Amino acid sequence: MNRHAFKSLPALSLATVFLAGCSRKDVSGIGFEEGLSSVNDQSLSLWQGAWIAAGVVGVFTLILIMWPVFFHRKKDENFPKQTQYNIPVELAYTIIPLIIVAVLFYFTVQRESEIVKVTPEAQAAHVIEVIGFQWSWQFIYKDAGDYKSAKVTGTPAQPPTLYLPLGERVRFNLNANDVVHGFWIPAFMIQMQNLPGVENHLEFSADKIGTYPGRCNILCGRNHSQMLFSVKVVTPAEYESYIQALVAEEKAAKA
Repeated sequence: MNRHAFKSLPALSLATVFLAGCSRKDVSGIGFEEGLSSVNDQSLSLWQGAWIAAGVVGVFTLILIMWPVFFHRKKDENFPKQTQYNIPVELAYTIIPLIIVAVLFYFTVQRESEIVKVTPEAQAAHVIEVIGFQWSWQFIYKDAGDYKSAKVTGTPAQPPTLYLPLGERVRFNLNANDVVHGFWIPAFMIQMQNLPGVENHLEFSADKIGTYPGRCNILCGRNHSQMLFSVKVVTPAEYESYIQALVAEEKAAKA
């Protein structure tokens, strides 16, 4: 490839860096639905920017591959000119990937630090313990007052439903009592491992009323595919009514 072709390399670098470290505004219609949770607000634009940057790099790489195919084909029996090295090219394909990775790393760390930030349990408005086991889930609602004992336990045949109050941050304590599981809500762009003997913590708000699928995303045994649950986002009043109903059921069962 001639020298003029490499004049576009700095422009490619700048464009890719810009796309990888895109603004907080989302690119409408690309990938996940926006505004479903506080996690989406942090990660959606980064996810989109990373894919757009990868697309730009992929197209440019394809051009580099196809250029010699069409413009440097064998034309005669003369031995082609040999080039031992090309310092500008070698600098370009070393520095540009480093810049791209550095930008992605910076924005990933920035967004991740916001996503994993949690409120101390004593100060959290809502606390839910999520226990993964072979092969279903148990949700223990540990809100203040009489709600400390409210819980729902699912089975592979009857997956449980996790209720969340609209627009209110909820702290999740993630545990497992047998093997490693993965608490995953695809629509909310969030997942975290449930580890035996280690409690992980996660906090976010669900910002759109609706029902969303959840599942375990770590192979945990023969019935892993049946380890499902649903997330139902309701108004705060409906959430309170649901918790009270759970407490009433448990009181009746103990009576």
